[in-house]
Amino acid sequence: MPMNKIAREKLKKVSTATLCTALFKRGLRNQFIQDVHPLNPSRPNMVGEAFTLRYIPAREDLNPITVYLDRAHPQRVAVEECPAGSVLVFDSRKNPKAASAGSILVARLMKRGVAGVVTDGGFRDSPEIAAMDISAYHNRPSAPTNLTQHQAVDINVPIACGDVAVFPGDVLVGDGEGVVVIPANMAEEIADEAFEMTVFEDFVTEKVMQGRSILGLYPPTEEASRLEYETWRKTHQR
Repeated sequence: MPMNKIAREKLKKVSTATLCTALFKRGLRNQFIQDVHPLNPSRPNMVGEAFTLRYIPAREDLNPITVYLDRAHPQRVAVEECPAGSVLVFDSRKNPKAASAGSILVARLMKRGVAGVVTDGGFRDSPEIAAMDISAYHNRPSAPTNLTQHQAVDINVPIACGDVAVFPGDVLVGDGEGVVVIPANMAEEIADEAFEMTVFEDFVTEKVMQGRSILGLYPPTEEASRLEYETWRKTHQR
């Protein structure tokens, strides 16, 4: 079931760091995809449900360039079937020696309304992708075609990406630091909590920048701090 619009908008306004803290409170310690970085860190938050593509190591006799003539090639099918608003997530086995995709495939995804692309491998044509109106995260640039290292085998199945389990429908949030994976069944409650945490942290940051000590403020162990926060929130209509 798709996430509601209110939760989606809240996730666009919170950091992956705050989300990781909210997830940690629920015992989830390994939800931040490792060694995956934004091609354009200045883009707004990426938010979308996971649509997955799994690669295995390429075998030379099965991966000549002619495989792309097959309209049923899993990589091509994934690009054409990934739903608008979703995030296409590649399991590239943390191998950036060859590209998970390039600018043409990412452009097609962008035109279809896909929210973003994430791989624990690499993208080719990365400068062109960085300039597109779509969020993209990878390990590092990689010029060789994926066929030299990767064979696409499964679409929309549970995968690993950067040492994190990603199930179809999980919610991915990306910011300037990286990407966090939120289990689908708790996405809305995490969105609510992270949004509230963000409002409070904005208050704390303002006070700290004014020279305030964090003691009694962060966390708000003093009643005076809690009351001050409530007043601040009403004043700022947060």
